[in-house]
Amino acid sequence: MSHIRNIVILTGAGISAESGIDTFRGGGGLWEQHRVEDVATPEAFARDPDLVQRFYDMRREAIQTKQPNAAHHALARLDREWAKKVPGGGVLIVTQNVDDLHERGGALNVVHMHGEHLNAWCTACDVRHRWTGPLRDGPPCPGCGAQALRPDVVWFGEVPYHMDAIGEALREADLFVSIGTSGAVYPAAGFVRAARDLGARTLELNLERSQGSAWFEETRLGAASEVVPAWVEEMLSG
Repeated sequence: MSHIRNIVILTGAGISAESGIDTFRGGGGLWEQHRVEDVATPEAFARDPDLVQRFYDMRREAIQTKQPNAAHHALARLDREWAKKVPGGGVLIVTQNVDDLHERGGALNVVHMHGEHLNAWCTACDVRHRWTGPLRDGPPCPGCGAQALRPDVVWFGEVPYHMDAIGEALREADLFVSIGTSGAVYPAAGFVRAARDLGARTLELNLERSQGSAWFEETRLGAASEVVPAWVEEMLSG
C-alpha cells in the first residue's frame, strides 16, 4: 500500500444501521403514513412546518441514544494513524449520514455533505448552531433571536454541503472507498466514477452490492462492523 497516500472514504446509512439508526428507506420509507420524501423537502417545510419539525425532533432525540459501532471506531483509527504510517498522507471521511457517530467514534477529518441532525440553521441570520433539543415549538435563534430555526439537513432539491472541498479531495485521492451506501443518491453516487477517471483505486465495502457496484474495482460484502475493521487492519499493517 506504499503507493497510496490520500484516501477518501464515503459512508452511507449502512455504516450506522448496526448502531440502530434506521436506513433512510427502511420500513417501506413511510413515517406516519407520509412518504419520507414528503417530510424532507423545502416544499414540505413550507406546507407543514410542524410535521417536518416533529419528524426531525424525533430523529435528533433518537440519535443521541445511539453509540458508534466497530466500523466507526475502525475508521477513526485509520484517521488517526494513517499519517504516521504514510508521512504526508491523509484520510477524509465524507459522510451522507446526518448523525454524529463518526465524531463520537473519534474521527476528526469528517465532512457532512447532507448536514447534521445536531445542528440548527437560522434562515434569518444564516448562522448554524449546535442543537440537541426540539425545534417544533419555534425557539429563538441564539444569535439573532428570530424564530427561524430549521434542521440543518440537506433536503431533496437542495445542494449538498462542502462540494468544492470534496471535489478537491477526490482529485488528490489515490484510493476511494465507499462504505454502506446504496449508490442511488446523487451527487454522492457519482463520486466513484469521478475518482476512477482521476486515476484512483476504488473499493466498495457493503452489506450487498450497491447500484453503482460495477464501477468499483473491488467489492467486499459483509456487515460494516466486520468488513471495515478488517480492511483498516489490512491498510495499517500492510
